[in-house]
Amino acid sequence: MARYKKPKQIERYWFETYGCQMNIAESEALEMQLRGIGLTEAETCEEADIAIINTCSVRKSAENRVWGRIGNYSRIKSEHPMILVVMGCMAERLKDTLIKDAPQIDYVFGTNDKLKIVDVALGSHKKIESEETYNFLKNYYKEGDVSTFVPIMNGCNNFCTYCIVPYVRGREVSRNLQEVIEEIKFLDSKGVKEITLLGQNVNSYKYTDEAGNEIRFPQLLEKVAQNAGNIEWVRFESPHPKDFSDELIEVIKNEKKVAKHIHLPIQSGNDRILKLMNRRYDSASLKVLIDKIRAADSNITFSTDVMVGFPGESEDEYEDTQIMMNYLRCTEAFMYYWNPREGTPATKMDGQISHEVKLRRLQAIIERQHEIFAVEKTILAKGVHKVLVTKVSRDDKEQYLGRGEHNERVAFSHNDNISIDDIAEVEYLGINGNTVVGRAIK
Repeated sequence: MARYKKPKQIERYWFETYGCQMNIAESEALEMQLRGIGLTEAETCEEADIAIINTCSVRKSAENRVWGRIGNYSRIKSEHPMILVVMGCMAERLKDTLIKDAPQIDYVFGTNDKLKIVDVALGSHKKIESEETYNFLKNYYKEGDVSTFVPIMNGCNNFCTYCIVPYVRGREVSRNLQEVIEEIKFLDSKGVKEITLLGQNVNSYKYTDEAGNEIRFPQLLEKVAQNAGNIEWVRFESPHPKDFSDELIEVIKNEKKVAKHIHLPIQSGNDRILKLMNRRYDSASLKVLIDKIRAADSNITFSTDVMVGFPGESEDEYEDTQIMMNYLRCTEAFMYYWNPREGTPATKMDGQISHEVKLRRLQAIIERQHEIFAVEKTILAKGVHKVLVTKVSRDDKEQYLGRGEHNERVAFSHNDNISIDDIAEVEYLGINGNTVVGRAIK
């Protein structure tokens, strides 16, 4: 007798998603596929007929969380017939281990096999072979969303020495330009106010159409902006500094729909560490790029990713990162210390740094950057700005919360002419902690 029973009929699904925005977009698109074949969302995982865990491998902590959830499903499946699917990057990296060590898992689908979940939900319980190439879905919209992701490329060819992504996402694949434009028009028809173009290295997008014309990211961004209709802002993540061309800067400058808030992952400010990371730029070229972007539009703000404690990083090299962060002057940043990822070259490098030193450096850079955030947001917090209204404040029902073009969190007094999901015109009056405060004027 089998330890775990399968449901007689699959009617309710449950999604758990870990990791990046691409994973979120893929889960939402798959959820729409499941709804399209008649499934409904379960209220809890215990009530689902099929549960799907979309996994991340960027950090060990993300994989540990998934292992914990898989263990929990052993209990659930012993009490309730269910199909358990594990998909995504961790599934790609550890497929054999998952199959061997977790008998409660029914299917393990890597990054190219996500569409096969629909086959499983339709009752195809036969062995399913893996796909060799990545396939984009028709659209990634979730009903009711006014802010949504639009994947345009997948994979990475850069092989930064600390990163697992090229090994689990594969080589770069770019999406058909016309499919992207059709999705943009569809999202506009659904009342979406904000889109974010996604890719592991989004500005390396390169697509060749049927006529043999090569379309690169600047041309795609321009066409998206020009077909955005009533969509207020077009964003993109995550670009690579080495692929940030002058042509792209011109598109950002000229297209009003392109949000003037740029995510620029610098990772380090020291040339030797950048070379060890295989980032393929140096501190001088970073400063030139930052200057060019600022010269194109003085209103542009930045966010970034930065890593401290990379193997061999000295105190002086760490200070170079502080200096670069001071030069960039972000309004927000994702700051973290290096964690080893099995299978990446950095794990075997000399000069591994103690946890205590990494933690000290991280705390210091966070403290310094919060001072910079406050200064930059104070500069931003004046004049009239458009704000996407997201919800009513939990602490003050007379205030709405929202986000501005520069991804700033905004709390503002409202009037009866404004509703959730509207674009409101708000006069900025200052900052309170990390939040811009203001009043609606229209």
